[in-house]
Amino acid sequence: MKTVLLAAGMSSRLRPYTDNSPKCLLTIGGACMLERTLDNLCNYGLNDIVIVTGYRHTMIEDFVHNTYPELPVTFIHNPHFDSTNNIYSLWLTKQHVAGHELLLLDSDILFDKHILGQLLTSPHDNCLALRHGMLGEEEIKVSIYPGTGTIREIGKTISLTQAVGESIGIEKFGVKSARKLFEIMDDMILHQGMVNVFYEAAFQRAIHAGMQVYPVNTNPYLCAEIDTLDDFITAENTIVPFLDAERHRLVLSE
Repeated sequence: MKTVLLAAGMSSRLRPYTDNSPKCLLTIGGACMLERTLDNLCNYGLNDIVIVTGYRHTMIEDFVHNTYPELPVTFIHNPHFDSTNNIYSLWLTKQHVAGHELLLLDSDILFDKHILGQLLTSPHDNCLALRHGMLGEEEIKVSIYPGTGTIREIGKTISLTQAVGESIGIEKFGVKSARKLFEIMDDMILHQGMVNVFYEAAFQRAIHAGMQVYPVNTNPYLCAEIDTLDDFITAENTIVPFLDAERHRLVLSE
């Protein structure tokens, strides 16, 4: 399995915090978000990792090399990070991911490591981490087919009355489905110039073409996407203390 971690964005909504640092390197509690994510991946033996960088990419590369010198991470730089969206960053990983299962993560998520375990042990090749709760305009919302429980639609514009929850930015795809997604992204990017949309637009096209993607309920575990200063402060006060307590417990047990 290949793990792709997207960390190219400028994160302008978190300025001034991100004036001199990529968002994933912001320290929140006892560690930065990238360190927390890499620790969670290593906990499950997921060490075949591709990180797509953009804004202040050398800082990310230096952090990983210095903090995880034995971790075989492949870095791909998105030179157009300031004019493209995450679909373009994901598309850049094609030659590294083709022929493999794909685990895809955004780099701005604080999450309990057990969420990875839920996806990895799912009986379905294609699944997506879903959180139920209050939804607004900004969330990537998900609706499902009542009969099969598979995802029908995914995106920000889904009606709140139809949505069952939000995608938190962690997905798993089987080999055939990953190949199909890259074929779809080839068409979107190379032929239609759709470089500035969210990668969920490719998921939606794949679902319309017959791909079945199953939601995985993550509500038993803590997670938060950090987009704004309010997100940062809320997570620091409500989620990080529990995650750090677990990190401390693991250190003591080693």
